[in-house]
Order: sequence, then C-alpha cells, then structure tokens
Amino acid sequence: MTNRSFVVAAAVLLCLLLDSHNTASAFVQQQRRTESTSRLTAVSNNDNNNGLSSSSSSSADSQKRRSMMQMAILTAATAGLPATSQAATKSRSDGYNLQKSDDEWKSTLTTRQYNILRTGGTEQQYSSVLEAEERTGTYNCAGCSTPLFLSKEKFHSGTGWPSFASALVGVEVEKKNMLAATLGGSEVRCKNCGGHMGDLFNDGYIFPGTPAEKTGKRFCIDGVALNFKPDEGTVVVGDEVPTKVNYYFS
Repeated sequence: MTNRSFVVAAAVLLCLLLDSHNTASAFVQQQRRTESTSRLTAVSNNDNNNGLSSSSSSSADSQKRRSMMQMAILTAATAGLPATSQAATKSRSDGYNLQKSDDEWKSTLTTRQYNILRTGGTEQQYSSVLEAEERTGTYNCAGCSTPLFLSKEKFHSGTGWPSFASALVGVEVEKKNMLAATLGGSEVRCKNCGGHMGDLFNDGYIFPGTPAEKTGKRFCIDGVALNFKPDEGTVVVGDEVPTKVNYYFS
C-alpha cells in the first residue's frame, strides 16, 4: 500500500469511528429511509435508461457511485476531523429561542407530534396527509409555526415522506464530514424551537426532472412535524392521516 493510499484509508476509518457515536442512536430510523432510497435508485435507473443496454447503464451507474465515493474519501482525507454543529451537540431545548418545559410540549403537541419533534422519532411512511399535498404555500414547524419549506421546492420522491430540494433559513442542519453525511444523512431541525424534522440526504441526482436534481439534496421530512399554510385556504395539520394513499413519483 502506498503512503497516499494509507493516509486516505486511515482518514476514512478515523472519520467513521469518530462519527459512529453520533449516528448510532439514529441508525434504525436512518436505515428505513436509506432502504427506501436504495429501492428508488433501482427504479430510477430502470425507468431512465433511454434504450441503453443494461450493461452500459450499469457501467454508468457504477462510475457515478465510484466518483461520489472518491469525492467523499478525498474530502474525508483532507478535512480531518468531522465538523460539529450546535444541532449535533445541544439538546432539543437548550440554546434555542423558543423554550418550553417537557410538560408544556406534551400539553401543546399531539402524541405523534411530540414523538417526532421532541424525541426525534420517525413517522410511518405515507402516514401524513402532507405527503401528497400539491398546492402552493409554505410548510411551517408544527411546534412553533416557523416557516421551513416552500411548496415550489417540494417533490414526490416515492419514499412516503414529504421531500424538499431546499429549505428556508428557519431550518438547521446537523453538520458532518461529507462521507458520514453521504452514507447516513444529516439531522434536520427547526432553528427556532429545536424540533426534529427529519433528515437531509445528498442524493437529489437520482430524482431527474425534480428540483432536487438541481440542488443535489433531498430533505426527507416527517409530515407530522409540519403544518401547511396554503396561499388560499385554511391551514392543514400534518398530523392528519390521509384517507387515500398515492404511491407515485414526481
């Protein structure tokens, strides 16, 4: 093994070891979302081969994945220790503008809202009415009404969770080294109250024709953690369960 290869390998291993403590507790939730992404990648590759042979398509996909991994390894090797943000180190109450006791949160939120916003839980796929919402408007934090996402950035990812290509300034994203973020995602919170929203994945490229293709990002958000304020009409609470589920992509 050359000195360069050894340095890169050591850097990757170090980053993974240092980041494992922060990501272990969220592994089960992340696994569900990551498995959905894996299935979507297979579907996307199959639907967009444009008549190319399966061998050439597979080769192109392998090259893209290899390039992404090379970029992640290079970043890990040159960046050194993983970056740590306030979102990764502070609790969901301390340090945020809106302060409430645990009992106060329990009295103002529904059971599902509390589980997600205050304990970092994950809703069942397709269990929020906002997953299929298509009207123009703004998606706000269900805990404090802070604007977080615009409808023009929303797209149907097929994962079962509301997905957005970008976020407003009211969103706080946990910072990790690129390798850890690519493999496991980064936690998304409300910057005002610290409420857990979901996770950010850097896989927007697998959703051609959507806003995510341009940003390269997919904010995978729990609909229960949001309320939708349409430009016209009344506010829709994300905790509402849909009467009909549509399984489709944008």
